[in-house]
Amino acid sequence: MRRLALAEWGTVFPDVWRRLRGAGVRAVPLTLASCAGILLLQLVQHSDGVSDWVERLGGVYATLPWWLALLRTPLSLFVPDPSLPIWGLVVQVVVVFGIAETTLGARRTLGVALLATIAGTCFARWSVWDGGTLLGLAPQALDVRDTGPSAAVVALGVYAACRYRAWCTAVAIGVAMVVEVVWVTNLAGYEHLAGVAAVLALAGAEGAWRGSLAR
Repeated sequence: MRRLALAEWGTVFPDVWRRLRGAGVRAVPLTLASCAGILLLQLVQHSDGVSDWVERLGGVYATLPWWLALLRTPLSLFVPDPSLPIWGLVVQVVVVFGIAETTLGARRTLGVALLATIAGTCFARWSVWDGGTLLGLAPQALDVRDTGPSAAVVALGVYAACRYRAWCTAVAIGVAMVVEVVWVTNLAGYEHLAGVAAVLALAGAEGAWRGSLAR
């Protein structure tokens, strides 16, 4: 197990530690801002009188017009599902966003997170067009609020694993998402898979590009 861990992440954690030791919390401004935003939005959406603003500014549904969905997407990334435990979500963001930000940089981390989120939104819209028949999703399963960082967390984990050639980790996350879809058939699980597929395509394209430059 130790050899496997070293082979998978032996180069990642030294990089993370080096950045954190050199810059401290200044190395992860995006991660800290994301956690603060999630906690603030969770508080607002459970507050009387102002909760509607979260829905108006960050509530994304597959039935919304495209321009409105895209306009709300950046904020929707940080709007938590009110039915899920908030602290578990924050821990996921701290760990995965933190590793990604210290190894990939803030702009790439945010870009990959938004790519995964948009991929999930595209899948939701395709499911509405298809009626959910191909994947066995009931129509009511498609009329849900499509927000939260879970798809971004999964996708960032796979993308960082691919960049560091931690193939076992990437495969394990992908298999876990397939099991999730089989075990609990809902839109969120399929959106996680859509996000993983998008970042795998991105990682593959970047690898091919780097290979062509090396020739």
